[in-house]
Amino acid sequence: MYVVCVTVHVKPEHVAEFAAATKTNARSTREEKGNFRFDILQSLADPAHFLLYEVYESEAAFQEHQKTAHYLSWRDVVADWMAEPRSSVKCAAVFPTEPQEW
Repeated sequence: MYVVCVTVHVKPEHVAEFAAATKTNARSTREEKGNFRFDILQSLADPAHFLLYEVYESEAAFQEHQKTAHYLSWRDVVADWMAEPRSSVKCAAVFPTEPQEW
């Protein structure tokens, strides 16, 4: 499995809009064949700090995700709401490794 952890710092005045747009993107992503999980996490200490935790069947499935209309729309809509460029870490799952273990 291929895991992507995206860190996003949002401008405080756009937190609610960012959360709503990201939920829409996550719901559509969950319908993709190669996606197993898409969690949106918001820091308790800093509500403008988000972590997106995405799990895909493979790197190829993630790359396909980045070509979808819903992802491209999300990317463009939220771009100006970010306080700084988002960053990501790509990982391989050690455990769990199978969707039924989630």
